[in-house]
Amino acid sequence: MPANAKRAVIVGASSGIGAALARELAADGYEVGLAARRLDRLESLGEALPTKAYVARIDVSEPDEAMGRLRRLFGAMGEVELVVLAAGVGETNWDLDWEVERRTIDVNVRGFAAAANVALDHFEARDGGHLVGISSVAGLFGNAAVPGYSASKAWVSNYLDGLRYRAGSRDADIAVTDVRPGYVDTEMATGGSRFWEVSAKTAARAIRRAIEREARRAYVPRRWRLAAWVLKALPDAAFRRMFS
Repeated sequence: MPANAKRAVIVGASSGIGAALARELAADGYEVGLAARRLDRLESLGEALPTKAYVARIDVSEPDEAMGRLRRLFGAMGEVELVVLAAGVGETNWDLDWEVERRTIDVNVRGFAAAANVALDHFEARDGGHLVGISSVAGLFGNAAVPGYSASKAWVSNYLDGLRYRAGSRDADIAVTDVRPGYVDTEMATGGSRFWEVSAKTAARAIRRAIEREARRAYVPRRWRLAAWVLKALPDAAFRRMFS
């Protein structure tokens, strides 16, 4: 393994934004650690990358086991300087089915926190690194159709803020980026065409640019930044009409 190789780990790399970003980073020279539940997909993706790939089956809905597996992946790779947490679930849940809400919380909240904690421990030990978390524009407002998903993505954004402030208080050379995609054409998306929808490849390119500049927050595509500003200014009555 080249001593000067850049190394990144992507949790949630088997499909969608995670898989597309693995291709982007590998094209940029990164050796990539691929982590997700679906091992066969990870192996196929790893074989197709132009740089060395490490593969680990990690299910973040089982956080204790996931933390151990992620530590072992870091150990196998050595000096990991970038970790992207892209694993997530989102299901329409008008009936407020508890199993759907529980699954959303297990992956998007508990699983995210577990992986983020391992990443921060690694970065603090090596005195530097870059953590990227995929939240969502959906975290800016509640939504009756996906109440757990919207709430979990708001939690992700706030958690990333906290980790960034922690790093700053310790003078640690750790960057933390909150990526807030709008609609992205992935397996998780359902239904017909969606407002300002982009492909996973387009989203991954935008995320790579945000990584390069170590942005604190990045909207994907960037025009969602203006939309977010408008959404934050809307009165509650407007949200009730739009999302209930």
